[in-house]
Amino acid sequence: MRTIYTVEAANKTLPLVRRIVSDAVRDYWRWQEKVRRYEEVSANRTLAEPNEEADQLERETLELAREIEGYVSEIRQLGVEMKGLDTGLVDFPSEVEGRPVLLCWQLGEDSVQYWHEADAGFAGRQPVDSLEHSSPGSR
Repeated sequence: MRTIYTVEAANKTLPLVRRIVSDAVRDYWRWQEKVRRYEEVSANRTLAEPNEEADQLERETLELAREIEGYVSEIRQLGVEMKGLDTGLVDFPSEVEGRPVLLCWQLGEDSVQYWHEADAGFAGRQPVDSLEHSSPGSR
């Protein structure tokens, strides 16, 4: 069953979401750096000449990827959609006058302040104040 959030419910969930997203973004950038370093170090690696540093970086990269997958899974279990590991962008499913919309929050924002149509994405973000004449879904 799909979770439908109100702005108030999304904001109540935000402390937990913020912690998970913060960890995911931190580890995403660590993962990016490890991948970059791995590519540099392993460029000349051959079966005849193994590279211990490349092997270690590969293990660390895979471990970070597993941790990131865990964060995304935690977010998904809350009924929230992770949209950007690089920026910490998430969407909370909601409804306005019976149609599905998404309440939008990004790491660094104090609260859920924006929403957008399901097909509009980040570029279509509008202030939640514009929803006052409509009532977003309930959770």
